[in-house]
Amino acid sequence: MTPDSVLSPALARLRWSAATSAFQIEGSRTADGGGRSIWDDYLAAPGAIIDGSTAEPACDSYRRSEEDAALAAGLGLDRYRFSIPWARVQPDGRGHGNTAALDHYSRAVDEMLEAGVTPFPTLFHWEMPSAVEAAGGWLNRDTAERFGEYAALVAARLGDRVSSWYTLNEPAMTTLQGYAVGALAPGKQLLFGALPTAHHQLLAHARAAAALREHGAGAVGLVNNHTWVLPLHDTAEDREAAFLYDLLHNRIFSEPLLAGSYPDLQAYGLPPLPVLEDDLETIGASIDFYGVNFYNPTTVTAAAKGSPIPFDLVPTPGVPVTGFGPEWPIMPSALRELLVDLHGRHPGLPPVIIGENGASFPEPESAGRVEDTQRIEYLAGHIAAVGEAIEAGVPVEEYTVWSLLDNWEWADGYTQRFGLVHVDFASGVRTPKASYDWYRELIGRARALASTSAAAAQR
Repeated sequence: MTPDSVLSPALARLRWSAATSAFQIEGSRTADGGGRSIWDDYLAAPGAIIDGSTAEPACDSYRRSEEDAALAAGLGLDRYRFSIPWARVQPDGRGHGNTAALDHYSRAVDEMLEAGVTPFPTLFHWEMPSAVEAAGGWLNRDTAERFGEYAALVAARLGDRVSSWYTLNEPAMTTLQGYAVGALAPGKQLLFGALPTAHHQLLAHARAAAALREHGAGAVGLVNNHTWVLPLHDTAEDREAAFLYDLLHNRIFSEPLLAGSYPDLQAYGLPPLPVLEDDLETIGASIDFYGVNFYNPTTVTAAAKGSPIPFDLVPTPGVPVTGFGPEWPIMPSALRELLVDLHGRHPGLPPVIIGENGASFPEPESAGRVEDTQRIEYLAGHIAAVGEAIEAGVPVEEYTVWSLLDNWEWADGYTQRFGLVHVDFASGVRTPKASYDWYRELIGRARALASTSAAAAQR
């Protein structure tokens, strides 16, 4: 699928980005006094990681950050999304910052700027210091205050060169997979007892946003994993199950930010969130943009009687799948529908950034050129869906591919490859794939189209 078959005037106005996260690419986990995180704890448990790997050396990016900046620049990106790990910068989650780590990220920012790519950091991509989790983690309201102090430390060092920030990555996944069912760190299985973590994360975001703005930030937002929820059957039971899953995955995170209130959880038999007097006002005034990570729709059916949760997640019928199998169905139209629905429910929607979108497919482990046509088709379909959403009035301003590099994929270890660039994890050798060249050409053609449109408008 050629870039020209995807491009539209709506897409010509986008900024273009690619993303990574620190724990997935850096390796060197204890270098420069880096502290222990919940992912260090999680992967140490026997059987927690599917291939037994330990995120070492991953892409060895802690020592090869300049090489990664060059790969981002080679794409012609407007911005490069990367993350700064809390546990490396503030090993115990409180007190002074780790000077050596802050020096490292200061150099990394300079490398990006020298390469002509604007740095766009994420302050929390799941790397909570173990000491903070031991004190209650996101179940503890005080963690929001700790996170605000950490944000201030980073902003004091980088704020003279960084103007746009993500605070949190995918709070929904931290709540649902980290605390509710234990599929991700910290591996707790609290079911609906995990819900307080949603509020404390949003409060932490607001505290961090205030600290970033005090240090001159121009734009602050968070990015949540969103999914388009479909009932398996057109029945009242499945529609109700889909509604409840949509509420837990999407709306309890979006509505406080976009509407200043939570859905009425108690009306559906769910426990209330631990909101104090001024919390919602603080959260509701905290974003300059809203970030959406999107990978796949979710199909839901009503759970069997007696189940502790009222829904079951099932394969989406009639669509292809990624390397994860039925767990990750491919439906680009679901991204368009989600964005249009979000805008319909929130007419004053701030600028939207697609903070992650991508797919993993089976690929060779050794270094070499990868003709990843399936990934190109996936990206093309979803970028076209973004263009359709823009044409429908959704204020999308940026699109981000996950991921710049093949990486260590959390509990799936090295078994899944998302990158535009192939990484040989034994040698660290990076080799751009066909999708890298395709995305680079798309960006170039989008800019040419924008220039042509601007020249025509002046005539």
